[in-house]
Amino acid sequence: MSLHTQHNQLIGIAALLFLILSLVIAVLPAFEAERTPPLSGIEQLSDEAKRGRVLYLEEGCGYCHTQFVRDLPVDKPYGRGSVPGDYALEVPPLLGTQRTGPDLANVGVRQPSEIWNLIHLYNPRAVVGTSVMPSYPWFFDTKAAADEGDIVVPVPEAFKPDGQAVIAKQEAMDIVRYLQSLKQAEVE
Repeated sequence: MSLHTQHNQLIGIAALLFLILSLVIAVLPAFEAERTPPLSGIEQLSDEAKRGRVLYLEEGCGYCHTQFVRDLPVDKPYGRGSVPGDYALEVPPLLGTQRTGPDLANVGVRQPSEIWNLIHLYNPRAVVGTSVMPSYPWFFDTKAAADEGDIVVPVPEAFKPDGQAVIAKQEAMDIVRYLQSLKQAEVE
């Protein structure tokens, strides 16, 4: 019997092989990941950080930033290699799709400054001159004078509107809280 003339058998074998590979490569590891306990030191997100995570998804941040540190020398500046316990409390885990921007899995440790993150969100080139990240000015208001309780972002003069104060909206604070929550726990 030759398979090249028995199309039904050839298609059946290919379908069976596809099913087996799908189970081994995708389905079984997903069930394993669901049973993985979180690493000690990983905390639930605050309400602000949860809202920030939603905005992170809506703005497409995961298209340029990963949250998966490979265990390679080139990834050492971003933290230790990721392990399944890093994602036990995240549904779905936001691993990302490419590395146009830096990996964010441990950005809360690497860049903990609220002010830096707010300026970066308002205009990334104000803090990283070569950044290709877009600005997110709709998360901020500008006005002649800040009101009491406003969170004034100290944007460098060259990057803010003349005579205007840049005020962070709640959405900007939520995204920053989410970014600051991204911290890798110690692996025992």
